[in-house]
Amino acid sequence: MRLILVLVMLAGMARAEGERAGVFDYYVLSLSWSPAWCALGGAAQGSPQCDAQADFGWVLHGLWPQYQAGGWPERCRTTARDPSRAETAAMADIMGTTGAAWHQWQKHGRCSGLTAATYLGAARLAYWAVVRPPAFDRLAQDITLPAALVEDAFLAANPAMTAGMITITCKSGRIQEARICLTRKLELRTCGAGVARDCTLPDALIEAIR
Repeated sequence: MRLILVLVMLAGMARAEGERAGVFDYYVLSLSWSPAWCALGGAAQGSPQCDAQADFGWVLHGLWPQYQAGGWPERCRTTARDPSRAETAAMADIMGTTGAAWHQWQKHGRCSGLTAATYLGAARLAYWAVVRPPAFDRLAQDITLPAALVEDAFLAANPAMTAGMITITCKSGRIQEARICLTRKLELRTCGAGVARDCTLPDALIEAIR
């Protein structure tokens, strides 16, 4: 029985890749805590996002089309042209690197049904529409805290947001990302199946910005 379930899941994943662009229900805006990403490999890769002078906190990981019932499309078929180097480079101020925008377009943006310029513009609008709790940018040192407090901070900073609209993820004991659900018009909405998987660590590490 377990083998059958695994095969069904794999079949669903295969169908999700190469789907027709524009067929999805809502977006997930993914914000990554840059110090955690750097600690978990970004710095070792020599990413400029992790340079001492970069000073990144919550960066835009991506704007991801999602299905209400769960799952998401990837690398969809589209006639939209790829973004230019100038267009991806222009996203580095909120994404950390120019390569991040290119990767997100290839994996997720192609599924939006938008042109590259419109998709990247929508991602920027979504990023700035969410207030990122300033307290984390003022950390004097690394701290541990219940992951739920990170969600609470986002809710306090965004009065229209409810607990069902955001999830906090962890990786290797660290606060990793805040994922916020948005309509196709980039308005806050309740997350669909499969997105609400809150980190429940009582002592998650969140690194100060170096």
